[in-house]
Amino acid sequence: MRIAVNTRLLLKGKLEGIGWFTYQTLEHIVRAHPEHEFVFFFDRPYDPGFVFAPNVTPVVVHPQARHPILFYIWFEWSIPFMLRKHKIDLFLSPDSYMSLSTKVPTCLVIHDLAFEHYPEHFVLSHRLYWRHYSPLFARKAKRIATVSTFSKNDIIKSYGIAPEKIDVVYNGAHDEYKPLAIAEREAVKKQYADGCEYFVFAGALHPRKNIVNLLKAFVLFKQRQRTNMKLVIAGRPAWKYDEVEQMREEMPFREDVKWVGYMNVDELSNVIGGAYALVYASLFEGFGIPILEALQCDVPAIVSNTSSMPEVAGDAALLVDPSDPEDIANKMHLLYKDEALRTRLIANAREQIKKFDWGISAARLWNSMMKCME
Repeated sequence: MRIAVNTRLLLKGKLEGIGWFTYQTLEHIVRAHPEHEFVFFFDRPYDPGFVFAPNVTPVVVHPQARHPILFYIWFEWSIPFMLRKHKIDLFLSPDSYMSLSTKVPTCLVIHDLAFEHYPEHFVLSHRLYWRHYSPLFARKAKRIATVSTFSKNDIIKSYGIAPEKIDVVYNGAHDEYKPLAIAEREAVKKQYADGCEYFVFAGALHPRKNIVNLLKAFVLFKQRQRTNMKLVIAGRPAWKYDEVEQMREEMPFREDVKWVGYMNVDELSNVIGGAYALVYASLFEGFGIPILEALQCDVPAIVSNTSSMPEVAGDAALLVDPSDPEDIANKMHLLYKDEALRTRLIANAREQIKKFDWGISAARLWNSMMKCME
C-alpha cells in the first residue's frame, strides 16, 4: 500500500505539540511497517532526519502553506495532484487540515477545537478559515483520530460526528524526559534559576496559555511567602504577546522570573526535570504534552481544571481555576509548604504515566488508518 502523509509541521528546531505528535507516531509507524511505502509531503526543504526509514519518499509540495489562502491552494490543488501522481491509497493528515478535493480515503487527526471556544485568541484570517473548513474536514474524513477523550466528545458535540468514527490516540512524552539525579538538578538550578528552586511553565506564549494569570499568581505567591523561589518560563513568543510583554516589564518580583525562550528536547527536559513543580494553568488544551513531560520527570504539576488537563494529569496534579490567579497562587503555596503532598503527587505520577506511550499511540493511529480501508 502507498500511504501519503502531510508532514509540513516537521520543522527542525521548531517541533511543538502537533509537530512532536507527527514525529513520534510516524517514526514508529514507518519502521513497524516496512511492507508499505510512505510518501511524506513537505511544504519546504526538509531535514533528512525526518526521513525515518528506506520506505519513506520525501516530496516537497509547493507553495509553503502558512496562510489561509496558501492552505487552500496547498490542500485543495497541490495535494490532490500529488495524491494522483504518486498513486496514493491512503492519506494521513496529522495537523487537523485535509483536502476536500480528493477521493483518497483520509485519516484526519484533530488535536483540539480551541478556536471554537476561544476565537478571540486567534488571528482573524486563520480563525475564519478554521471555523468554515474544520466542520467540513471532520465530515469528509473517512476516520478521525484525536488525542483525548475530552477532544473526542468536543468534536462529537461541536460538529455532530458519530462517536464510532473517532478514535482516541493519546500523546506520549519523549524518552529524554526522565527524573534527574540530585547533582543534575542542582546543576540545572544553578544554570537557569540562580541556584534556587523554581516553578516551571513550558509552551508557546500566546493567550490560550494564560501567561498573564500565571505571572499574577506568582506575584501573589511571592508576596505571601518569603522565599527565593523562581519561575522559569520556557517557550517562544507567539501572537498577541503584547500583554505578556507589558506584564513582564512592570510586574513586581520580575527579577525572579527567568525567560529562557524556545528549547530543544535535551535542554527542556533538563529544565522541566529540575523544577520543583510545573504550573500549567492553560485555558484550554486538547491534551497538554508538557503536563505528561513533567510527570515523566517525577515533577508534580498544578494544572487547570478545564478541558483535557484533568484527564492527562490524573491524581498527579493539583487542579486550579485558570481564570483565578488567587486559586493558582494558593495551590503554589500549598505545594511549596506541604512536602508530603508533593511526595504523594510524585508517586501518583509514576502510575499515571503508564497510560501514555508513543509506541502505543502509534499502534492506535495505525489502527485508525487501517479502518479507513475497510
